[in-house]
Amino acid sequence: MSNWLKTVFFLIGSAFLTRLIPFSSFFRNLDTMIHEFGHAVVTLALSGQVMYIELFANHSGVTYSRVMNNWSQIPISLAGYMTASLFAVFLFKMRAKGKQRFGLQVITLLAIISLVLFVRNEFGIMWLVGFIALTIVMLALMPRWLSDFYYLLLAFLTLEESVLGPISLIIYSLENPAAAGDATNLSRITAIPAIGWSVLFTLFALWCAKSAIQAFLGGRRSGPRPTRQQYPNYE
Repeated sequence: MSNWLKTVFFLIGSAFLTRLIPFSSFFRNLDTMIHEFGHAVVTLALSGQVMYIELFANHSGVTYSRVMNNWSQIPISLAGYMTASLFAVFLFKMRAKGKQRFGLQVITLLAIISLVLFVRNEFGIMWLVGFIALTIVMLALMPRWLSDFYYLLLAFLTLEESVLGPISLIIYSLENPAAAGDATNLSRITAIPAIGWSVLFTLFALWCAKSAIQAFLGGRRSGPRPTRQQYPNYE
């Protein structure tokens, strides 16, 4: 079976199974947080100003910012979906190396930064406080098997959302190109229509998903195996 088929089957199976887990919807906002965090970081890197971020209960979000020129909006608009896709790969790469605790620490750090510096709406603040508290409990108090399951749940939910987001963007681009979020912003600056950008985001997300699934199927590495040393037998 090709890696692409494995990726599609894993995404479909994951989307079905994770919806059977109670409260899984709560954790889907992690992808939204990473998406908006990507916008914010690139805005600051280009000497722009991040006014604030809003996260919503329907797993959507928005970053309000000011930039010096329109062309700066191209990398800023690209950053959201691409950062989310790359972060999903990062989570699975960390699991493959047996570094789930480090992955959870990175997630917690990004959530704290988002809470302190960027997110300002009521739902976003409450969600971040609850998510940070739960993740710290998982890191500090829960047994390893439970924290590893929690990590894997976050990884798969982030992976799903990082792919479903761009796919939904294709639908929005076809139905109402003016309401296709980042794809609409990019189409206003460039000659490429919103559907073109939506397809680009989707292809990039699928490529990242393939890398993530390959890391997952490769299993966890526990370090190099010891090699047997042979010594001469002196008589």
